[in-house]
Amino acid sequence: MARAGLGTLRMCCRRMSRLFESDATRNLSTGNLVVNRTLAYDFCLFRLAGLPQFFPEQIESEVHIMPVNKEFTIRLEDRPGTLGKLCQALADQNVNILAFQQLPLEKGKGAVRLVLDNPAAAKATLDRQRADYTEAEVAQIRLSHRTGELARAASRLGEAGMNINYGYCGAEAGTNAMFVIFGVAEVGKAVKVFEQAAAAGPTT
Repeated sequence: MARAGLGTLRMCCRRMSRLFESDATRNLSTGNLVVNRTLAYDFCLFRLAGLPQFFPEQIESEVHIMPVNKEFTIRLEDRPGTLGKLCQALADQNVNILAFQQLPLEKGKGAVRLVLDNPAAAKATLDRQRADYTEAEVAQIRLSHRTGELARAASRLGEAGMNINYGYCGAEAGTNAMFVIFGVAEVGKAVKVFEQAAAAGPTT
């Protein structure tokens, strides 16, 4: 690809990346250029190459995924090495930690909240370890990395009359897209609030 073409491509990709986000991350070879990209880059590259492009509706549907996810809360002894042992046991079974929160309990005890990419394998691992844990459903909400996103998300739940009991952040496997975990009493209702907001269009 000519140097001028590369400059145009980079400029276009930077502009389009502000508009679109996606789960998908792929490798595209264009001459000697290898681009690690989201659908925003797809859109840009296909336009430049004159190839069929994704429709905006397809991009929009992939951007806004608001799942109900499984959360494990594991009680641990408050002493050196307990967290490392737990995480290593999960890693040995190829269970990836997507989100993590640690919190103190009574004296000598602590707990961690984990959202994992394979809840079934995680549960089997915790059972083999005879871990003291509970399971719960949480709302996993993807947010853009820009000013005011958490404020908007929290406000939407407040306007719906929903109290946030706790929250923490994580990143999706493969894409590193940021998401927030909200612990709320009505998880399904919380997810619906964000799905409706996504369907209504982006907030500036």
